[in-house]
Amino acid sequence: MIKYYSSLTQVIILGFVCFCCPGMYNALNGMGAGGQVDDTTGTNANVALYTTFAVFGLLGGGVNNILGPRFTIFLGGLTFALYSGSFLYYNHTHSPAFTIAAGAILGIGAGLLWAAQGAIMMAYPTENRKGTYIGLFWVIFNLGGVLGGLIPFGLNYHSTVGNVNDGTYIGFMVIQIIGAFLGLALAPPERVIKDDGTNVVVQPTPNVLREFLEVLKLFGNKWMLILTPAFFTTNFFYTYQFNVINGTLFNVRTRGLNSVLYWAAQMVGAFAFGYFMDSKRFGRRKRGILGLTVVFVGFTAVWLGGLFLQLQFTRSTTADHTINPHNTIDFKMSSIYTGPLFLYIFYGMLDAMFQTYCYWLMGTLTNDSTQLSRYAGYYKGVQSAGGAVAWRIDAVGTSFLAQFIVNWALLTASIPLMAPVVYKIAETSGCNEEGYEPRPLPKDDSVYASDEKA
Repeated sequence: MIKYYSSLTQVIILGFVCFCCPGMYNALNGMGAGGQVDDTTGTNANVALYTTFAVFGLLGGGVNNILGPRFTIFLGGLTFALYSGSFLYYNHTHSPAFTIAAGAILGIGAGLLWAAQGAIMMAYPTENRKGTYIGLFWVIFNLGGVLGGLIPFGLNYHSTVGNVNDGTYIGFMVIQIIGAFLGLALAPPERVIKDDGTNVVVQPTPNVLREFLEVLKLFGNKWMLILTPAFFTTNFFYTYQFNVINGTLFNVRTRGLNSVLYWAAQMVGAFAFGYFMDSKRFGRRKRGILGLTVVFVGFTAVWLGGLFLQLQFTRSTTADHTINPHNTIDFKMSSIYTGPLFLYIFYGMLDAMFQTYCYWLMGTLTNDSTQLSRYAGYYKGVQSAGGAVAWRIDAVGTSFLAQFIVNWALLTASIPLMAPVVYKIAETSGCNEEGYEPRPLPKDDSVYASDEKA
């Protein structure tokens, strides 16, 4: 029997919160242009979103340490519903101001939600189950993107042109509001019990000034600085994948189907990779080295395939409706649909593996949930700064090939730079950065048989 205060239960609840809130956002954003034919408003909204996200992602860890995860996630979750509602408004008015403002507000809320999420996901599991828990969370979370993609696919099945309909946006809003309130069901961190029967390590609640200073110290933390290029890159490619590939090449119903398959691939990639990162066959450092190698080789292979697709079209040819009227590729056109589809699936799978690896790597640095909350905030802040730059690059009309080259170059350069942190990995982490070492983990499987303790 799974107990409410067990770390597993709490991660599952968190997964369903993100299933409802960012999961639905991912489904909406994954269609390209927020489901609109003209991508200008959606792109500018994402620039505003990721700009504020970069700031409040950094501050989100501190806010979470002060307010606690329940209220931090609840407040953040409500902003996702506001953003979906802004596209419903745009469908009727074609006025972009509210949608762009809602994007900026969502950046604030997303920064809060994801900082709290990262702290829970990295601090609640025992050291030998962090990869598994991260993978489990990613499966539940991306199930939201899968089911969310089915909404526009089903509601727009008989439409091959135009924007998605009102029912799509209303459906997203309702689910996201439910998800925000579900965040209130999370238990206080100090009451959560890990799989080995110990409590989650939580430092005393700091005052606002002390917490702000602790966040600032991250800019002098050598491990965070080394990881900064990789963090910057982790969402950078979303603009290219969502707007250039899915939003440009496919009609509206096929974009919904592609979104389903993209997030489904993320579920598979995250769970399998997370399970591998907890493998007992190798020591933790060796798993770190192997994981980094798999991510690097995988990205190289997939983006090489992407180059062949990108060389077949440009921004000018897709804008010419005599050549490509209303984003014409439909899922029934198997001869031209299959190749781009599988490429898009592998893009999604590699994204999940990359982010799972980043969370796992941060989780090897400490077991202190307070510090991990700051790490998660730093990660999301830097990641969102990259997203803001990427969306702005697209907004100013940068050629598709140039966007592709920038993405591939960033991935190729940033992933190997993570190696010094991988080399630093020890078999067990201190509960804080002052050198406290927890008791050794048991070598048998008794660590998993903890339901009676919880």
